[in-house]
Amino acid sequence: MNLPDLDTESINRVLEMAWEDRTPFEAIALQFGLQEKQVIALMRREMKTSSFRMWRRRVSGRKTKHLKERDFLAGRFRSQNQKGS
Repeated sequence: MNLPDLDTESINRVLEMAWEDRTPFEAIALQFGLQEKQVIALMRREMKTSSFRMWRRRVSGRKTKHLKERDFLAGRFRSQNQKGS
């Protein structure tokens, strides 16, 4: 999997956004240009195996991680560190 060169600060932010329940993969793609498969590959590379497995269990099937599957759009929290409107 080809991953773009990201600095340590950007990698840490991607990891943080991926762990957040309400931050969709689309927001990570908008801010860092990483598709869902690339985020998964980055998480696998940067985390311990047990932590990665725990994260995958949490996000698999979680509707809030995909904009198209969400039941809500308006009134959601947006971090000041997150780009977009």
